[in-house]
Amino acid sequence: MPEGLITKAIAGFYYVQDGDVVRQCRARGVFKKQGITPLVGDRVVYTPIGGQEGVVEELLPRNNELVRPPLANIDQCVLTFSVKEPDFNPKLLDRMLVQVERESLPAVIVLTKVDLLADQAAAERFLHPYRDMGYQGVAVSTKSGAGVEQARALLSGKLSGLSGNSGVGKSTLLNTLSPGLNLSIGEISQKLGRGKHTTRHSEIFRIFDDTFVIDTPGFATLEFAGMEPPVLAQCFRDVWDLSHDCKYRGCLHEGEDGCAVRAGAETGKMNGGRYAHYLEFLGELKEAKERRY
Repeated sequence: MPEGLITKAIAGFYYVQDGDVVRQCRARGVFKKQGITPLVGDRVVYTPIGGQEGVVEELLPRNNELVRPPLANIDQCVLTFSVKEPDFNPKLLDRMLVQVERESLPAVIVLTKVDLLADQAAAERFLHPYRDMGYQGVAVSTKSGAGVEQARALLSGKLSGLSGNSGVGKSTLLNTLSPGLNLSIGEISQKLGRGKHTTRHSEIFRIFDDTFVIDTPGFATLEFAGMEPPVLAQCFRDVWDLSHDCKYRGCLHEGEDGCAVRAGAETGKMNGGRYAHYLEFLGELKEAKERRY
């Protein structure tokens, strides 16, 4: 049977590309019985039906997957945040980084709408603690063109999952990188301070030579699913680096005696905002664990 790539998923239909042909496919009922959901980015075995339809028979092994946005087999996750309208949200960025680190995926941080800042150097200050941890990042203005070529270089030659909350300018960025896409662009709600969900589903787009991006629907919240509290520290690069100097094994880096992470936050070795987010997320995981048991 032939193989193909799921490039789009809408309402139970999976659009499988095989060469120049794209077929609208249903998945076998056995997937639902097994609790398996095909994802955009999955390589699949399918049975052609007629000229344009088919049935997904088998999912080939995944290299990786994300829960939100639900993607598979990407080379990197591009976490996209605006600096204004809506305002930069470091807590949500840290939530997203936990999800990405959990899957051992590379992450790139893109800040958009830099032209809206009175002090455009503020965007670099937003990026500074993440660059210190080894993340690549770029500040972009699609109006002036600042940072666009750097963003292009970070995406080049890869399949990237483009993720971020609503209204941050993901589709605008893609339209700038590849004007022929003509993706729909939403407006910002002045009352709520967030964007409309103009992207309704995840879909793979070719933006230039050997470079593909999965545009995904925006979101405003992101929860951790089934993560145990001790795992959280491994998903914070700065916490993990400092934790090796803690006095006791099994330290959760709250108020324990001899905690190098807490000391690092107090002395400036770790960003204080990041540490506050770590403690907040740890509290959420503990509460979730108590509810489970």
